[in-house]
Amino acid sequence: MGERGKVVASMADSRPLAEILRPGSLDDVIGQDHLVGPSGIIRKLLRADFLPSMVFWGPPGSGKTTLAYLLAHLSDAEFVSRSAVNTTLSELRAIVADAQKLLDTSGKRTVFFIDEIHRFNKAQQDSLLPHVEKGTIIFIGATTENPSFEVISALLSRCRVLVLKPLDEGALTKILDTGLTYVKKTIDREGRKFLLEVANGDARALLTTLEIAASIVKGKKISVKDIEEAAQRKMLQYDRVGDEHYNTISAFIKSMRASDTDAALYYLARMVAAGEDPLFIARRMIVFASEDIGVIQPTALVVANAVFDACHKIGYPECQENLAHGVVYLCLAKKDRSSYDAYFAALDDVRKYGNLPIPLVIRNAPTTLMKNLGYGSGYQAYTSESLLPDKLKGKRYYNRKG
Repeated sequence: MGERGKVVASMADSRPLAEILRPGSLDDVIGQDHLVGPSGIIRKLLRADFLPSMVFWGPPGSGKTTLAYLLAHLSDAEFVSRSAVNTTLSELRAIVADAQKLLDTSGKRTVFFIDEIHRFNKAQQDSLLPHVEKGTIIFIGATTENPSFEVISALLSRCRVLVLKPLDEGALTKILDTGLTYVKKTIDREGRKFLLEVANGDARALLTTLEIAASIVKGKKISVKDIEEAAQRKMLQYDRVGDEHYNTISAFIKSMRASDTDAALYYLARMVAAGEDPLFIARRMIVFASEDIGVIQPTALVVANAVFDACHKIGYPECQENLAHGVVYLCLAKKDRSSYDAYFAALDDVRKYGNLPIPLVIRNAPTTLMKNLGYGSGYQAYTSESLLPDKLKGKRYYNRKG
């Protein structure tokens, strides 16, 4: 995120760049227009002076902490922020006691923000329930994980879940330009492109990498080499919307089709290293499981769906292990495209002949008239006769191989 009003702050400021450029108003927030735009839910809540307990679900660096702070600030509420990683039950109780005292003495509300709420165990989450219920605190939890799985249902039912999206290239570009203005540097074209890829939708990662690069560069211009050194990653020739994107996913699929496990893992690693969306990769694996493996090993579809679910719940970096597991399984599975080929052969006939008359014997007969016309007459559940329309009688689409 970036705040235009802070770019003139002193370079002697010891805070991290991402903190210095944190927005001070909703108008300064870059991205998340569905939440903070003119018709966004956050602006509506503020206009109504109604602040419910909430859970912010979104990827790292998408603005969860910033929005929680702004909600508290703009509601004239006390803002207390903690991380679930190192907050104890006794500390929770002390914060709630202070919130109750403040409410009793001044009528001022307390927004209690807990980052990484998914790291709280059930007992810790349970301890928040009565205070959320009574309104002693306005609880805002932030999580990168699906709250349906990571937040207890009793707490979740008392909260409004708001979903934050990864920042797109346009938003990251604005944040980058604000950061460059503050550090008084420029950046070359390749360096800019690589930094946006490295950030992968995360404003904090972008500004942290920029801050390091600006501190190590000797002149005024930051190059791709400076970004590589700051990020400790080499620039890969992989554009997620360009030719290399499609070349790599094509090589990945064809390697699995050929049962070349080593090649498939290599192309998987290239995509992961370049920051490809793990759900995009997992979707292609689900398609592959039915298209290229099919009925000869039906568990392939189960495994592919499990990989997608794991990627959705866990995210990077851990989900790369789930992807690797699934890729090896799909590579080693037997291949059979018979169901895929059969379906598209049938689809060709549908397109060629249109809606051919369905045989009377398998038509539904809910009325006496339909029965008198022969609908359903002579139907047997198990028959060796073809039930295709007359024009296609005896035609075979499905021929299982192996």
